[in-house]
Amino acid sequence: MGVTDTTGEQAFDRARELKRFEESKLGVKGLLDSGLTSLPPFFIHPPETLSGLKPARPSSDPIPTIDLSGCDSGRRPSVVGEVGRAARGLGFFQVVNHGVPAEVLDRTIAAVKAFHEQPAEAKARIYRREMETGVAFFSNLDLFHSKAASWRDTLQIRLEPKADMEEIPEVCRSELMEWNQQVRRLGGLLMGLLSEGLGLNSGRLEELTCLETRVMVGNYYPYCPQPDLTVGLTSHTDPGVITLLLQDQVGGLQVKHGDVWVDVTPVPGALVVNIGDILQIMSNDEYKSVDHRVLANPRREPRVSIAVFCNPSNRENEFGPFPELVSSDTPAAFRQFNLNEYMTRFFKKELEGKSLINYFRA
Repeated sequence: MGVTDTTGEQAFDRARELKRFEESKLGVKGLLDSGLTSLPPFFIHPPETLSGLKPARPSSDPIPTIDLSGCDSGRRPSVVGEVGRAARGLGFFQVVNHGVPAEVLDRTIAAVKAFHEQPAEAKARIYRREMETGVAFFSNLDLFHSKAASWRDTLQIRLEPKADMEEIPEVCRSELMEWNQQVRRLGGLLMGLLSEGLGLNSGRLEELTCLETRVMVGNYYPYCPQPDLTVGLTSHTDPGVITLLLQDQVGGLQVKHGDVWVDVTPVPGALVVNIGDILQIMSNDEYKSVDHRVLANPRREPRVSIAVFCNPSNRENEFGPFPELVSSDTPAAFRQFNLNEYMTRFFKKELEGKSLINYFRA
């Protein structure tokens, strides 16, 4: 695995190391369990990435926490206002009193943790990059075309349209199906609030099938022996409509606000919500899809997070700014496109710097 003189030989070495890692089906946790104490070279990020990995500065404008209680009563206009302001400003917010029982949150995190902490051979059965069955375990979605790998493993499940139930590992199957039901209910509520925050009727986003395709990623960030040389997840924006995130109390998620990185400090019982690129486009630039990242985990305790990405199910439909938000004073900021075009472009890029917003500008 030595560094060599020529670019061609360096590229060959890297390709060989990646192939060996992929074929081992161990993931990063497997590497750690094997006794590894320093990072393999392909996990080490370039100086331009590492130089920006500074602790987040205290922010005078932290990630807001919004109380959803009473949003089916007289409090709804106030909640709509808070959600709209957060979506226009930071593009991230946390919600409490969201109706998901605390024991469901705890069971979901414990189930994803239990999957990742199984013996390597139990996970190897579903180690793959194809999603034909709707279920896959892998390390680094962009492993073969990123500048460097990140220190995490992922269990990915297509929640809707439903995955092959037999493929979902039994260690977490019932908990994740229960989680899917909760996300469906809460996602509908949030899309209603976000629609109203744009001055539209509450069902506008759901009418466009924006909740009908849901993909879950259960990320596991084990202890990293050299956290100053890598990241847990590179800076990127999410491609969909909204993302709902359940994170444990370990921390590490950061959001870019202007030129500074802001910690998304875990709040007990809260869920994190962020705006995706598609919703920024549909809102005609009112709502913001912003860069976020996860630092490598320096703690002995692993970090677990479960994100659900909500997307339209009709990929042939044309998407662009809502006509109601376009006028002579506020012309369309983006052109029309279909979701197939968007997703094809998204998955051809490495995750770092992933945002296609400008490509679709009018």
